[in-house]
Amino acid sequence: MGLFSAIMGNAGAVNQETLRRDFGKLLAEGEEIELGFKLIRDTFIFTSKRLILIEVQGLTGSKVEYLSISYKSISRFSVETAGTFELDAELKIWVSSEQEPSIRKKFNKAVNVYEVQKVLALHILK
Repeated sequence: MGLFSAIMGNAGAVNQETLRRDFGKLLAEGEEIELGFKLIRDTFIFTSKRLILIEVQGLTGSKVEYLSISYKSISRFSVETAGTFELDAELKIWVSSEQEPSIRKKFNKAVNVYEVQKVLALHILK
């Protein structure tokens, strides 16, 4: 992920080995990491069972929030692809019956947003 992309708030993909090393302790028995993305200090991970949002807080980064959202609580989602002159694509996720998206994440062009959509659709449409 490039510096400009990070400053603009765009997430870049992280390989599964790095995610397993850094966040494997969060996984339940039988749970596997499918996709993961890093946005400056924050990370979000799609597993075989849920979506995990990791938010590093404070200047020192010693405080970390781990938010777990089961796929069954996601009511809908949208993926907006990048246009010709745009640098990013956007993912919006609605949890339960909320009117506004609970989660909004922007991806840089290096991320295949169709893969993100595919993982969400696979788990939500079960």
